[in-house]
Amino acid sequence: MVTGATTPTGETSTLTPAAVAAVEQRIRPYVRRTPVIEIDRADFGLPAGPLTLKLEQLQHSGSFKVRGAFANLLLRDIPAAGVTAASGGNHGAAVAYAAGVLGVPARIFVPEVSSAVKISRIRSYDADLVVEGATYSDAFAVSQRWAAASGAMPVHAFNQAETVLGAGTVGLELRQQAPHTGTVLAAIGGGGLLSGIATACDAGRDGGVRVVGVEPEGAPTMTEALAAGRPADAATGSVAVDSLAPRDNPEGQLAHPDAIGQAQQALWEKLRVVGEPGGCAALAALLSGRYVPEPGESVAVVISGANTGAVDLGR
Repeated sequence: MVTGATTPTGETSTLTPAAVAAVEQRIRPYVRRTPVIEIDRADFGLPAGPLTLKLEQLQHSGSFKVRGAFANLLLRDIPAAGVTAASGGNHGAAVAYAAGVLGVPARIFVPEVSSAVKISRIRSYDADLVVEGATYSDAFAVSQRWAAASGAMPVHAFNQAETVLGAGTVGLELRQQAPHTGTVLAAIGGGGLLSGIATACDAGRDGGVRVVGVEPEGAPTMTEALAAGRPADAATGSVAVDSLAPRDNPEGQLAHPDAIGQAQQALWEKLRVVGEPGGCAALAALLSGRYVPEPGESVAVVISGANTGAVDLGR
């Protein structure tokens, strides 16, 4: 369980809004302050009401994951052997990118299920890449053995305080850019993004923002874990399997895979914005009616990634 992190001031802190703010200051030179677009839900054929989209797919490496990657590399002591990470794709790309910027050796392990687009992006950052195992759990086990043998520092995709605090900077920016927001919808893979946003937004406290997690029906990792009362493997039969099915994950609204594809298409048709399936899962919950806002409820949706081959300008 994640319990704390070293902040830029050298103090150990639990996961708090103040800790997120401190990490935001540390990683600010290296990450983009991604824009938001404020529209009406009627643009998507829903009952009228305010909708804010946080366009995190415009972030370096194509997803929010780079925030946690830089938080790890800037706040932890990096050994001479560098860093290692296991990933379905986006986290690996983020760690590879951050390591390249900071001049740190990196070896990234991904399972065979990772998309060709994400594998290509990792390779473009000149990190050592190993494709091994059928699932994230398999790649993670190999990465652990490599870390033990080499002395490289593991950068976990979600179960690491620095990763969560880095992801939380998405929520911090969103609160600054759209202070009227009452509810935030975000995808669940391992839970790092959701935990970070909930921390930054003081979810569950008086005056805090409500944060709703969304995961595909075909990859219900958090739902299975909550039912079991412990981390549990879940099925990985989803279009978003490479980003939202980590399979070693410790509540969520379920999004049907067809709804995810429809949300991806709607995002492109209405706004000419490209999102990968996992990045569109939260929007799918809204457009499919799995999450129904109250009249006038101000909803924000995080479009969390765009590492997809859906757009091919060479065709």
